[in-house]
Amino acid sequence: MPVVFIAAVIIIFIILAIFGARQAAKRRQALLAWAGSKGLSFTESKNGHVEDQFPEFGCLKQGSDRYAYNMMEGDWSGKRILAFDYHYETHSRDSKGRTQTHHHHFSAAILRSVIPLKPLFIRPEGFFDKITEFFGMDDIDFESAEFSRKFYVKAEDRRWAYDVIHTRTMEFLLEMPRFTIQFDRSHAIAYDDSTFDVQKFETAVQLIEGIFDRFPDYLVKQLKEEG
Repeated sequence: MPVVFIAAVIIIFIILAIFGARQAAKRRQALLAWAGSKGLSFTESKNGHVEDQFPEFGCLKQGSDRYAYNMMEGDWSGKRILAFDYHYETHSRDSKGRTQTHHHHFSAAILRSVIPLKPLFIRPEGFFDKITEFFGMDDIDFESAEFSRKFYVKAEDRRWAYDVIHTRTMEFLLEMPRFTIQFDRSHAIAYDDSTFDVQKFETAVQLIEGIFDRFPDYLVKQLKEEG
């Protein structure tokens, strides 16, 4: 292989690395400014314990070498918020048996509820969901055929899912950008497989807030009594 070609490849890699580092620094500054404007703390340090704080959120249990970074935390309209980027690794082998490491990054926002919750999982419906539905392993269907086509919903308690995802909430979710949403017993997380810019972090929080704000009065009363 010509030396000139090898040198050109090395130079391209160096340029890409410098550009990537500058873009990451620029994004980090934007997140720092946004966090400050919302009264949130910000730290870029790695934190490997977020998955321990939220053991029911499967997205935080993927792969190995898991940690959060660019963490923003504090009070958001009377609710505790934690927003962050997340990293994990997976491994594969090439045709020669050599192990290859793959780095994955995504962003998430977690909002604490002021009332008790029950487990619930909502995400955009995909192609394989339609295949599993054909074999009878379907998710929860709702009155809105459009919502049922576009969202995959699972819950241990189907009644809870219907109470939370009523007509107004379905309309809200159909109008909003798509995220995966999961409830544990006291928090909700919104995420997808990308790293968020400032606006997307804010939209993720607004999505969770919008669901909480649309809880029916009878449900809020019931949850408070159970809590």
